[in-house]
Amino acid sequence: MEKLIGSNKWKWVELHPNEIDRVKQAVEREDDTNAWVEQVWENKNNCLRVDCLENGEKVVKGSIIYKQNFSKEKDNKIFHFYLTTDKLITINLELQTEPQVLFRQLQQTRNAVGGFLFFLGELMNEMLVEIDQFEEALKTLIWSVRKRNETQILELVYTRRHELLVCKNLLIPINEVKMAIEEVNLHKSSSEDIFFCTCKRIERAMVLLNEYEHELDSMINLEEVISSHRGNEIMKTLTVMTTIFTPVMAFGALWGMNFKHMPEIEWRFGYIFSILLIIISTVLLYGYLKIKGWTGDLLKGKKKGSFFE
Repeated sequence: MEKLIGSNKWKWVELHPNEIDRVKQAVEREDDTNAWVEQVWENKNNCLRVDCLENGEKVVKGSIIYKQNFSKEKDNKIFHFYLTTDKLITINLELQTEPQVLFRQLQQTRNAVGGFLFFLGELMNEMLVEIDQFEEALKTLIWSVRKRNETQILELVYTRRHELLVCKNLLIPINEVKMAIEEVNLHKSSSEDIFFCTCKRIERAMVLLNEYEHELDSMINLEEVISSHRGNEIMKTLTVMTTIFTPVMAFGALWGMNFKHMPEIEWRFGYIFSILLIIISTVLLYGYLKIKGWTGDLLKGKKKGSFFE
């Protein structure tokens, strides 16, 4: 699809990767064409190049992954672009904006740079919608940590952390393209409103993702503190229980021996004496631990809704 857009009639060419001949015709220089076509045909990752044509005109070209499945690495959408002041070539760019609305907005742009910035702004708008959905999931997760603190919640925290990293990975190349346009001053030839709007959307997305990253890091730190506390409580409980029952094990081992001469066997009240001795020594040992404060709150119940419940 090739269209002349705007009052200055700048050109926008939308192509499919298989339309190699049309790609070559759409680009100015043959040597530049070969490099860009090879990139389009073989490249599956983000890339960006800033070049200069023979007439001194600046060119910004590259590829951007703008959609990514959170679960499957290879499930993504990538579009390629070639941008000069009066020409924009895009390959595999799919926007959710209605075509009529899209062309009406493009008619208000001054040149191809403005049109490309508008496309970036629309991509950022779609990303911000996904960020809003991520925010809802994050809010639910925050309260799940409070209500139902368990290992499964920690898995969800790390899943959301991975999704956040994927979102930031999508945002970085878009921000890089915006910086490249500024680097060669292409943005000065376009409408300031479009450039300002696109920059603010990128900035807003970056601020939101950074804030959500801090929240997730706080939840991860909280989960690590809780897990560490639980581990310490378990080890302390086992240690205290082992210590308390030491008299039972010690006297049981002593009188469980099979020596021929053991005077306690002949005692009339030996059995009662051994039971009383075990009970008294156990109580005295527990009392000593309690006075020293070494039992802590191990024998106290947890409040309902507590993080450590």
